[in-house]
Amino acid sequence: MKSKAILTLIGILSTIVIGHSATLEVDKGRSRIQVDAKATGHNFTGTLKDYSASVSGDTVSLSPQGFKLEWNFSNLDTDDAKRDKEMLKWLGGGDPKGSFMFTKSWTGKDGTQQATGTLTINGVSKNVTFPYTAKKDGDWVTIDGKVSMDYQNFSLPVIRSMAVMTVDPKLVVRFHVVGKVK
Repeated sequence: MKSKAILTLIGILSTIVIGHSATLEVDKGRSRIQVDAKATGHNFTGTLKDYSASVSGDTVSLSPQGFKLEWNFSNLDTDDAKRDKEMLKWLGGGDPKGSFMFTKSWTGKDGTQQATGTLTINGVSKNVTFPYTAKKDGDWVTIDGKVSMDYQNFSLPVIRSMAVMTVDPKLVVRFHVVGKVK
């Protein structure tokens, strides 16, 4: 009887210490992935209207174990149909796609959570590192973060129009991913 109680206690403690791995069922209606751009005379934001996301992590520590995101650039909406059409041409036409694959995470010296992964755009893959936060409320988890990037690093030319309008190559990608633990 005593050994059974000890085994039960070890099981409970290991669950608390080790945590529990789970997947996150992403709620696209509550989530958003956006790209902020600066252009001559104005700024604009593109919102990814559809994508595929696979997220997993530890439900106790909220440490990520996997995060894979794939999208089609035709689903990036900047609220300007002409600009969106030109963006697809700039990306080489056809059906351009992008992806992000999480690699690792850690706690920075300043206490912030950091993540690294591989971002692939225009057939070019680059490692990106960014801070993020993860919060849990019941069965719901919210992951927020942003990463700065230069689109020229993905073999894309500087966007110019009429020789005077330029889109700054430095973009900010913001994400707010909300999902239910499964």
